[in-house]
Amino acid sequence: MATQVFDWIRHHANRAPDTTALADIRSDRNWSYSELNHRIDQLTASLQQSLGIERGDRIGVLAENSSDIFEIQFACARLGAVFLPLNWRLTVPELEFIVNDASPKLLFYSRQFEANATAIKNLCGIQELLLLDNGVADSPYENTLAQAPTSYTEATLNQDDLYAILYTSGTTGLPKGAMITHGMVFYNAVNIGGPALITPESKHLSVLPLFHIAGLNIFSNPVFHAGGTVVVTQTFDPAESLSLLSDPAHAFTHFFGVPANYLFISQQSAFSDADLSHLKVCGVGGAPCALSILEAFSPKGVDVQQGYGMTEASPVTHLSSMDPSKARSGSIGKVIPATEVRLIDPESGRDVAQGEDGELWIRGPQIMRGYLKQPEATAQCIDAEGWYHSGDIGYVDDDGFFFIVDRVGELIKYKALQVSPAELEAVLVTHPGVADAAVIPIPDEEAGEIPKGVVVLKDPEATSDEMAESIMAFVADRVAPHKRVRSLDFIDQVPKSASGKILRRVLVDQERGGSG
Repeated sequence: MATQVFDWIRHHANRAPDTTALADIRSDRNWSYSELNHRIDQLTASLQQSLGIERGDRIGVLAENSSDIFEIQFACARLGAVFLPLNWRLTVPELEFIVNDASPKLLFYSRQFEANATAIKNLCGIQELLLLDNGVADSPYENTLAQAPTSYTEATLNQDDLYAILYTSGTTGLPKGAMITHGMVFYNAVNIGGPALITPESKHLSVLPLFHIAGLNIFSNPVFHAGGTVVVTQTFDPAESLSLLSDPAHAFTHFFGVPANYLFISQQSAFSDADLSHLKVCGVGGAPCALSILEAFSPKGVDVQQGYGMTEASPVTHLSSMDPSKARSGSIGKVIPATEVRLIDPESGRDVAQGEDGELWIRGPQIMRGYLKQPEATAQCIDAEGWYHSGDIGYVDDDGFFFIVDRVGELIKYKALQVSPAELEAVLVTHPGVADAAVIPIPDEEAGEIPKGVVVLKDPEATSDEMAESIMAFVADRVAPHKRVRSLDFIDQVPKSASGKILRRVLVDQERGGSG
């Protein structure tokens, strides 16, 4: 089995050349491992010989999901260039900050983002733009491959060389570029591929954005490592995803999503009759997932298992067993091999006792090298002994199963009692009229802080004081008195990061500004 990222596709092109490696729903194209390997060779040669890309250069991508992005990733790896996927949802000023920070030499972009790509080229001095026009035969990208030189010089790399810079969502301050190495990507592929049973027969539907670590490294890159098939959609659409997952012609075996993906799929009218029996491995992560969402898939024989990780861990640190008898409801699973975890009291800095809440500190070969150009920010989250301070609060039970409670600083202090927003959000989404929900603290003279619910209704016309009271009463019947939601607003959409994390800070800022 190939250990280097740049050699995965070549290895399977020699082992099973005719196996479908990659398919693209939008363009209705598919490539065997032999064909994909040839295209990556063409792109690598063009980047080096025609466009002057050298080892260590950064190559940006501003595009919705397509098969081309995977080709660019592997071509970067063969050259020793650094892959820089950019969040296409960002504004020009937000992109300008990241591009100035990372300094890519070349930017690939898709047509719908041409204005933004041109703007940041002019603002940031990018040397070259190259249009990706997915599926168009005479597009600049396809012409680049067709006119490629016949050879290139492959870089000599080791596991410590930089593979990618992936920017965090900036939920606490400005975005920071997590530096991810080739070894970290390989480590995740091996450890996801083992417990999650990824084989050459695996077929994964990729719906998460490829500018995010989860879109790349769960399960897409592990499937490539194993020699299976990755099918990519342009963007997540719940109706399309359900149709694809239930189509026997595709017979997908693997799917990974954030909680919102599963929630919106389960809310489709066709869900009740959908046949998902061929799905063998379904994972959820990025944010705590309500038990009610997971249970919606159980009658279909689909056991959705939670995992845990973050961009800074490239991304996985915990996995649940795919065997339901060896999993634990609500748990993120157990620590993956070669990884250490401590639970620390944020106030005293001491290890907590088993079963008590503490901040997860993590140390292992998957932890990022650090944040690009930010030694102080790196030192704040990775201490001198190599422990990454996650900022997540959780506990571990007697059998080694970990549970996430909430984020440091986001627990609501109601009369000195801690209230978890995530726990209340999990209750709120079980209300029959609620499509999505968030919980934030608001000041209270008597209690200090009280929980406020912010919900999206399935029927937007149902907003009323009576509905708000009904929802709050629903929660009150299911939680301890100090955890009750004591105020409630209706909104059109809960703000979330690309990984599905609720951006409570945005809601808190709106509340303070009087717009909540």
